[in-house]
Amino acid sequence: MRNLNLSFIALLILTLISFSCGKRQQDGQLIGVQDRPKWNGISPFGMVYIPSGTYTMGQSDQDKFATHVQKAKQVSISGFYMDETEITNNEYRQFVSWVADSLFHATLGHFQESEDGTSDKIDWEQEIDREDEALNDLNFQGADAFKGVTEIDSRKLVYEWEWKDWQMAAHQRDIKRSSIIHKEKTNIYPDTLCWVRDYTYSYNEPYTRNYFSHPAFDDYPVVGITWKQARAFCYWRTQLWNAFKGEDEPNSEEFRLPLESEWEWAARGTHELAPFPWGGYTLRNAKGCLLANFKPGRGNYPEDGGQYTVKADAYFPNEYGLYNMSGNVSEWTETSYHDNAYNIVWDMNPDIKYDAKPEDPDSYKRKVIRGGSWKDIGWYLQTGSRTWEFQDTSKSYLGFRTVLTFLGRSIGDY
Repeated sequence: MRNLNLSFIALLILTLISFSCGKRQQDGQLIGVQDRPKWNGISPFGMVYIPSGTYTMGQSDQDKFATHVQKAKQVSISGFYMDETEITNNEYRQFVSWVADSLFHATLGHFQESEDGTSDKIDWEQEIDREDEALNDLNFQGADAFKGVTEIDSRKLVYEWEWKDWQMAAHQRDIKRSSIIHKEKTNIYPDTLCWVRDYTYSYNEPYTRNYFSHPAFDDYPVVGITWKQARAFCYWRTQLWNAFKGEDEPNSEEFRLPLESEWEWAARGTHELAPFPWGGYTLRNAKGCLLANFKPGRGNYPEDGGQYTVKADAYFPNEYGLYNMSGNVSEWTETSYHDNAYNIVWDMNPDIKYDAKPEDPDSYKRKVIRGGSWKDIGWYLQTGSRTWEFQDTSKSYLGFRTVLTFLGRSIGDY
């Protein structure tokens, strides 16, 4: 009887505890789901915050070529983070090294079983023996080897990444989720031969041999990158970030290329209607010093301090802390190029995207590039000047930087 009473009391206490714990959820009030992850935002290394704002997008000076492809339009932009410099050789080399090491580990069978036992993950802690014969297929062999040096065959450096077609998802009802998920395989090694290919009757072989590999150029902007290689880098950087975040921390937005409108807003650096990021109307300061790396005069390349490219943080940054938004290397954007784009885009975060198919006309494969480069005349350095390259081209004057959309109300808003 005593045991029965104790059991009854224990059951009563358990019932009361259960009722009290669930009372907050069951008292009829709309209080939302409890125990949600906390989000305090992130501040990625090497990036600066670009606040939300409104500006007049388009040419800030005379349209000297009378192209009418950058007509003035007032637009509003949401806040985002942006790399303070163009992605450098050494930063991109981290991506290349990761892909190479993943191939080495996979070939050597360096795997560890996942916690749920459903798949094998690469065991990054194991050492790689570069001389292991199992890696021979990944390296240049026989007549392809040069001076007997073991070198990885860059054609093997293929990275698989994926993206979602949100436009298709938004405009087609009852669509299968698999149809909006696109998987791609991209060779991610920079096209070092662009230094020779881009110029006829010019000796640039030393740059082909050394620009990406030699430590002298570690802090210089990476070039020879196609639009899809740049997007693959963004996907990898997102995966890298999410792999090392806290267990209870939700995923951030994805790293990506900037929209054309975002790029121009960031380049202007609070200087409305000024042609250049430093706010002036000329390419020189009061002392006559050139303020960017471009082609002065009729080809006096070294006058500005750089024969070709210069370090990614050379010259003074603009008001947002961004370096070389004009000159050094032109930069890929996410936006597809259309001559009359400004006439049709919305006035908030304007952008035009198009996934060009291999069978599409070449004109559909154009992507907007911005900023001008070391080999361009001053007009291309203006913040409002726009031009394009085909998405599958790689140039010795074309690089990129990434952005990250800020989640929540803009920093500084009260």
